[in-house]
Amino acid sequence: MALRNFRSGSALVTCTIILVIASAMAVSLAAISGSNLEMANKQQESNQALASTESGLEIMRYWLSRVRVPSSTPPADYLSAVVALVQSDLAANGISNFQVNADGSIPAVMLNSVTQQDFRGQWSADPGNPTILRVTANGSSGLAARTIAVQYRIIAYHFPIFNFGLATKGPLVLKYNPRLLAATQGWEADIYVESLNSLIAVDIGKNATLAGNLNIGNPAATVSCGGTLNLGGTLSHVAEDDRPEFPVPDVQHFRQYATGPVIGPTTDLSGASTTWPNALVTAGTNPTFTGNVTIQGILYIEAPNRVMFSRNTTLQGMIVAQGDVNNPGTNQVSFGDPTDPSTPSNFSSGPYPAGSQFDALRQEQGSCILAPGFAVSFYKNFSAINGVIAASGLYFANNASAVVKGTLINYSEQSTIVERNINLTFDRFGQVEIPAGFDLYRVLEYNPASYSMVW
Repeated sequence: MALRNFRSGSALVTCTIILVIASAMAVSLAAISGSNLEMANKQQESNQALASTESGLEIMRYWLSRVRVPSSTPPADYLSAVVALVQSDLAANGISNFQVNADGSIPAVMLNSVTQQDFRGQWSADPGNPTILRVTANGSSGLAARTIAVQYRIIAYHFPIFNFGLATKGPLVLKYNPRLLAATQGWEADIYVESLNSLIAVDIGKNATLAGNLNIGNPAATVSCGGTLNLGGTLSHVAEDDRPEFPVPDVQHFRQYATGPVIGPTTDLSGASTTWPNALVTAGTNPTFTGNVTIQGILYIEAPNRVMFSRNTTLQGMIVAQGDVNNPGTNQVSFGDPTDPSTPSNFSSGPYPAGSQFDALRQEQGSCILAPGFAVSFYKNFSAINGVIAASGLYFANNASAVVKGTLINYSEQSTIVERNINLTFDRFGQVEIPAGFDLYRVLEYNPASYSMVW
């Protein structure tokens, strides 16, 4: 009887001990579970804060990618110009939930009210280099916050039009057997034909050889070929959003270099051989150069004017004509006399000559003839085009064989014409990225190496 009572008491004690241990373990597990849950919530908030920061950076990157600061803007004013341009862009698009203050600060932008996710930002100029824009984004979620800093370089804008050897708003007419070749690789001779007002973008009379890709801006336009088209690349239509802009150069910028002879209505141009250093052709002169001409530095032509070089022309520099691209009228620069087929005529261009009077011009590289608002015609032979030709009308004839070191641009809706047995070989390796006259804007380039987590 005593032994039975002892065993019963031992069992009770054992059960009590086990119950106490189990209760303690349950309390500990509950505490651990609560701590883990709190840690999980904090980790989730931390991840959401980081996601908010990254979202803020992407939103800011989008609006900054649309900025074009005029190149005339002093570097000290880059930040204020960027802010003003983005403010204007936001207002034009009716954006109110994302704002930029005059000091570059960005008030809180709510991303998710349920999870309390938002971000703030700050834009500032680098104290040691105003061409660097510093951007910070601070994202939060609940009590968690993260900050990331990046930098943008403010650089000259490269217009996509210079990715082509020839770009024309009007149709491209190829008569007889012209060949548009590439010096080394096919992309050098890529062609863009916008042709928005013509359903025939490329009109080939007989045979033609195009070494590069042929890109057409009008989705309904086609190629008409009376013979054989030998196309080295592909034929494609360009989506509306991908059509390249036709930038108009700042020709007035070059007026400062025309400090030499002034050519007016009474100027004698009858010499067998004349040289014109940094010369100016005044409006309404309509000169005809009857002899061999050497142009050194710059020849600046005012509008209106019809300028003809009837014999050989050697261009050691640039020709710039101040016309209205939207109202060209009868303005023209022509090489060779179409009414006198027996007179030999050749055009060639090259670098600036030696001499201190051309030193200021040496920074202007990559352009040959800038004549928006002027039709430019080559009626006879031409052997070298040393840079961009940009004009409101392009015409190439005769049996010329020329190397083109730049892009040929036609702003006119009228056709660009290349006829007879012309060989144009585009040599665009090592070309100037921003040709003279086209340094029009500054844009912001993201520097991925600058990415840093502040906290």
